[in-house]
Amino acid sequence: MGEESPASSLPPAPAAKVYYDGCPGCAMDRKKETHAGVPYKELLFVATTTFASALPITSLFPFLYFMIKDLHVAPREEDIGFYAGFLGAAYMIGRGVASVFWGVAADRVGRKPVLAFSVFSVIVFNTLFGLSVKYWMAIATRFLLGALNGFLAPVKAYSIEVCPPDQQALGISVVSTAWGMGVIIGPAIGGYLAQPVKQYPHLFHENSVFGRFPYLLPCLCISFLATLVLISCVWLPETLHKHKGLERAVEMVEGTTTQESAEPPKKSLLRNWPLMSSIISYCVFSLHDTAYSEIFSLWTVSDRKYGGLSFASKDVGQVLTVAGASLLVYQIFAYRWIDRVLGPINSTRVSSALSIPIIAAYPFMTHLSGIRLDVPLYIAAMLKSVFAITRTTGTSLLQNNAVPQEQRGAANGIATTAMSLSKAFAPAGAGILFSWAQKRQHAAFFPGDQMVFLLLNLTEVIGLVLTFKPFLAVPQQYKQ
Repeated sequence: MGEESPASSLPPAPAAKVYYDGCPGCAMDRKKETHAGVPYKELLFVATTTFASALPITSLFPFLYFMIKDLHVAPREEDIGFYAGFLGAAYMIGRGVASVFWGVAADRVGRKPVLAFSVFSVIVFNTLFGLSVKYWMAIATRFLLGALNGFLAPVKAYSIEVCPPDQQALGISVVSTAWGMGVIIGPAIGGYLAQPVKQYPHLFHENSVFGRFPYLLPCLCISFLATLVLISCVWLPETLHKHKGLERAVEMVEGTTTQESAEPPKKSLLRNWPLMSSIISYCVFSLHDTAYSEIFSLWTVSDRKYGGLSFASKDVGQVLTVAGASLLVYQIFAYRWIDRVLGPINSTRVSSALSIPIIAAYPFMTHLSGIRLDVPLYIAAMLKSVFAITRTTGTSLLQNNAVPQEQRGAANGIATTAMSLSKAFAPAGAGILFSWAQKRQHAAFFPGDQMVFLLLNLTEVIGLVLTFKPFLAVPQQYKQ
């Protein structure tokens, strides 16, 4: 009497998961359970679609200076940077306006439809940008390209959802690396293929379509690649749970829910401080990286009398191609080891700190030439690209692990909107700053481009400070 049965002393058996037929999210969860390891096919889709979507963002930077000059909108040569900044900002303003909408849409209709439509928008509006013959047309097509390319929010959620928990850092790093390669190789394509009649007169005639539209060829090249990627989206698996009449989470038997739905009730994303604090640092780093990309391209092609390097657009494209190749090598051989040793927070801090001396060295390279210029410039460009992608990956991983799956699209939409607005300010601010700096080459305090790179470094320092307490709140799984 009063004795417990032997069965009562045993721990309760774990509840078995129930998967719903026809639910793509359930199918993906089942696949992750039965196929442990790296989901190579899904990550290949993530990489190619991310790469194609990122290419047009910065592909205009090498020829932006010449395009503004050809559009005859700047009254003086020193004013070209001013107009170039607003054209560079148009894409980010458009993306900032629409990113939350695309993130919410990805949480409701699925990741795949939003990704496919975004790639389609690249095909249409990037081609139209290459056909621009008026400044207003260039501004309008870049704005629409940004507004309708709602790619970044769902692809970050998607890269997390196709990976088992121990591979999530790899999933986010694939997005960051492919995105970084896109925004670096994009300028390489622009640099090599813009003004083909002038660069390759033996291949292109002045009376051809590329003579009339000197910036169409790089846009067509990117649109063709995006077309191939759009076709490949047919085989892209969906990851969002879609249960008819039920909660969009995988349910357990006897009415219990999965780990995600068993967590405390979801709070408002705007009150989720681990999410919002990582977004703030992400925005500061994004502002810095975009300003750096535009300033680097403008600085290298501007005349040495203004503190530049007097490069041709092809020379800039070559530097950026090498920097893009270094990202691929870094992703394959180094990043996973760095993430395993340092984690996303410390790797972000270290890469940010190491970027500062590299940027400080740029304005002094204008006194070099030949091989003495090429070696430090290429090394600096490669290291800066690697450090930037490490920061982006670390902050993105923090954001996606601060929310459950059914909020990831919206969370990434908020992050993309905030980041886009900061990136919209960056080109305009960088263009105005660059134009102002070229008019003060003989100032006593940080003359010319030294002031530009000083302000870039101040932005980097602010981003670094924001990765420490009390500014950064860490998601639960990263607390030691």
